[in-house]
Amino acid sequence: DVQLQASGGGLVQAGGLLRLSCKASGVTFDHYAIGWFRQAPGKEREGVACISSVDGIKYGESVKDRFTISSDNAKKTVYLQMNSLKPEDTAVYYCATDKYAMLCATMQADYWGKGTQVTVSS
Repeated sequence: DVQLQASGGGLVQAGGLLRLSCKASGVTFDHYAIGWFRQAPGKEREGVACISSVDGIKYGESVKDRFTISSDNAKKTVYLQMNSLKPEDTAVYYCATDKYAMLCATMQADYWGKGTQVTVSS
């Protein structure tokens, strides 16, 4: 079974930083794609960043140059380093993956972890 566990959220002031972690089990890191999504109250879910053994790394426009996605394959963990946080980054952040390592191209996930809340105060 694929399971994803996100952690690392919290409350931070604008301009601050946080690092989210996504621990994956049941995922083969030789051929994978794992992404971060977020959803703010009243807004649609948004793709934030994705890392894949097939398609490399992709970022959403709103976080490019501020967020960095990386993976530690030995630990089966994907990280999202979030710098220069803004109040508009406030959301529940989810990590997700798919069956065929196409997530970074399709942004259509098959498996989701429980979210972690990120709140950025102004």
